[in-house]
Amino acid sequence: MASSLEQLQQETGRSFAALLRARERTAERIEERRARLGDLAVDANATVVLMGSWGRRELTRSSDDDYMVLVRGERGPAPPRPTVGAVARRFADDPAGYRDPGREGIFADVVHSADLVQRIGLDDDTNTNLTRRMLLMLESVAAFNAEVLEAARRDVIDDYLSDSVKDFRPPRFLLNDLVRYWRTIGVDFVAKDRKRSGEGWGLRNAKLRTSRKLLFASGLLPVLRCHELTAPQVPGFLAAQLALPPTDRVADAFLRYDQLVGGAAVLGAYDRFLTLLGDEDVRAELHAIDGRAAADASPRFGEIAQLGGAIDRGLLGLLFGDELRQVTQEYAIF
Repeated sequence: MASSLEQLQQETGRSFAALLRARERTAERIEERRARLGDLAVDANATVVLMGSWGRRELTRSSDDDYMVLVRGERGPAPPRPTVGAVARRFADDPAGYRDPGREGIFADVVHSADLVQRIGLDDDTNTNLTRRMLLMLESVAAFNAEVLEAARRDVIDDYLSDSVKDFRPPRFLLNDLVRYWRTIGVDFVAKDRKRSGEGWGLRNAKLRTSRKLLFASGLLPVLRCHELTAPQVPGFLAAQLALPPTDRVADAFLRYDQLVGGAAVLGAYDRFLTLLGDEDVRAELHAIDGRAAADASPRFGEIAQLGGAIDRGLLGLLFGDELRQVTQEYAIF
């Protein structure tokens, strides 16, 4: 069966060639990574979860290796298998290439799903814990033991819904945490800029306008669509949606509400961004931009800003169109 992204391409005639090639590349590389981990000792309740562009199925040649060892359940007396060190060594020896995970300490660690479920809100829910929980929900794929990831994701969904699921209403607890995460991304963008004195500003800003915003939308749209469902239908719907690549979730919403022109504009702009991001010269130019003045002088950054604007307009057109306006205003604003 064609994916939602492929269906939108067929319905509109707009090419999403870069996104679809990236999916193929990601699938091939996941199989290679799975083979590299094949002879490691693995606990039945553990898996290696690939995140970032791996989890979005959007690999480029310069993608970081964002991963974690996920253990479903609470911390036990014995260290889980595989160890992070064993995974890191296998990945580092990959002849097809390896790039260190992001430097914030989110990845390359053991994560117990009980922490993600039991520490939602208040002081125990650190920035790191919130980020891991949201990325597990929004952009993750298992290298093996896929059922462990699926069950852990369902555990998180069920916990969010345990206090707030009602017929024909978006689940507020999940919605509020999703919005909190999106705002945290915006705040952390400035905090990182201050800490790094502008280093990498251009690349991070470009991603904030495009991939980060689309990732947020890929969670927001399924949650808002719960206004069409009875309470018993919500858990399965969210689990099925969150198992899809983010661009499929977005494309599916545009198809559902018959906003084909807007969907083509959003995913077409994102397809162009992915093409640019895969160009080493463009990536180097963006990474060298250390602030607004340098960005204003960069034609490539200017193009990406325009692509971000197209994504904004298309998403806002969907969220405030006839079908979703009321639920967006009532639940996503206040």
